[in-house]
Amino acid sequence: MLKLERILCPVDFSEFSARAYRYGVSVAEHYGAKLAVQHVVELWRYPSAGFAASAALYDEFCQAVCESGKEQLQEFVKNNSGDGFQPEFVVHQGMAPDAILSFAQASKADGIVMGTHGQRGFDRLMLGSVTDRVMRRASCPVLVVRNPPRDLMATDKEGRHVHRLRQVLFCTDFSENSERALNHAVSATEEYDAELTLLHVLEEVPSPAKTEKAIAAATEQLDKLIPPERRKSLKIKTAVRIGKPYRQIIQFAEDEQIDMVAMGVHGRGSLDLAVFGSTTYRVMQLGPCPVLAVRV
Repeated sequence: MLKLERILCPVDFSEFSARAYRYGVSVAEHYGAKLAVQHVVELWRYPSAGFAASAALYDEFCQAVCESGKEQLQEFVKNNSGDGFQPEFVVHQGMAPDAILSFAQASKADGIVMGTHGQRGFDRLMLGSVTDRVMRRASCPVLVVRNPPRDLMATDKEGRHVHRLRQVLFCTDFSENSERALNHAVSATEEYDAELTLLHVLEEVPSPAKTEKAIAAATEQLDKLIPPERRKSLKIKTAVRIGKPYRQIIQFAEDEQIDMVAMGVHGRGSLDLAVFGSTTYRVMQLGPCPVLAVRV
């Protein structure tokens, strides 16, 4: 079972990051992990930064913006944490993706929990997002929280946020690099005594006559992903669907009330990915539950 000892949660004070932070707190408390909450001050968002009359005034301006960010961060945590929970406060200056990745590596984070805006459209896919860039370059898993179902998050008697993980979905294309993502899915399943579903989507089937054979072959491959001796301690199901992968994954997650989807994600390596996104990115943006993205 994989250990989580240090978790990073970047926030921008939006409702999306508030949801992610509350989720991150519950994960940290469950694992007994340390949680660092980070805010990145991006000076390009402040027009006044370009009009400083001197280096001294510019430095004074930067310091004032960072101090304001720290105060906002403390207020944010106060409003979104249960009594007694104290994360580490971190404020950095720079470009958000670079600052997040740099701090995650320097602090040896075991995982990053962050929110994302559920925006659609060509511009969103082409320009990407901070979350997308982080999950494609982070050396640790990134748990992306857009809008967790209401019954997934609860508050205990002490006011702490707790999340329930009952159904985990692992999606695979049978590539050699998906093993790392599977290990994280299995570990979460064991940790929360959840049920794990292994899903493969057939994007193209040669003909209706060969559909049954293709489904049987994919099911056999799914059955081989986890050794028989490991299965004894797990609750596992397999499923095969036909269609566009991201649509089928989202629909399956909705139908089966999945609490978390675990998927591998490849670093950007082509213009096609940069412009049109990927299966993982689309599930992250449009899916009904948090997505655990593991770079492969």
